[in-house]
Amino acid sequence: MMSVSHTPLSASAIPRPPPFMPRQNHLLDALPDADYAGLLPHLELVPLELGRALYESGSHQGYMYFPIDSIVSLLYVMENGASAEIAVVGNEGVVGISLFMGGETTPSRAVVQSAGHAYRLKGSVVKAEFERSGTFQRLLLRYTQAMMTQAAQTAVCNRHHSIDQQLCRWLLLSLDRLTTDEVCMTQELIANMLGVRREGVTEAAGHLQAAGLIRYSRGHITVIDRPKLEARVCECYAVVKREYDRLLSQSVVA
Repeated sequence: MMSVSHTPLSASAIPRPPPFMPRQNHLLDALPDADYAGLLPHLELVPLELGRALYESGSHQGYMYFPIDSIVSLLYVMENGASAEIAVVGNEGVVGISLFMGGETTPSRAVVQSAGHAYRLKGSVVKAEFERSGTFQRLLLRYTQAMMTQAAQTAVCNRHHSIDQQLCRWLLLSLDRLTTDEVCMTQELIANMLGVRREGVTEAAGHLQAAGLIRYSRGHITVIDRPKLEARVCECYAVVKREYDRLLSQSVVA
């Protein structure tokens, strides 16, 4: 029998994952080539670790962040420490809208919900580019309108829909911003995001798992039947998704 030798692959022959690129963020990708080229030298790739606060309530925001493969939660924190999620930001958007809205600070807190990477842009560059009244400005204003819709719909959802429905909405919004069907998040952290008791999230996750929609184990939630999850979610998910698609799919070129 002929023997077959197994020559180990050289380091250069081993496939490597593609490098991160700013245009993996949908807002940056929507910019015309000239506008994108102007921002490119100022964009800095940074890792975003799980739980890292990009800014705290009332603090000065020095950077705007464009997530690539990470998700950032915007939280409102009460005086007693309780918190609730206002909105989530992933590769469809940007963190730090107060930089161009003129407020400089915000009462919300931005925390990394799913670890990954983002490109950041200094506040001074953001302001200068925004004040040029070009495509960058129009794109950010449309995104802000979409963000306002998400925040308003989240408030309505938290008031009128069950924890099961809220969890479905949260999972689908997260999946839309990730490249996998798995969300790494403990039930305690999900409860903090939704502003509910941990026991409520445990019960809701149990319902979804029993129905064959998800699989949960040690802080990992895997969605195994997305169509059924979409059928079970409340109207809030579709409202938010339609508004993002409507505003950010339109041409922003004057």
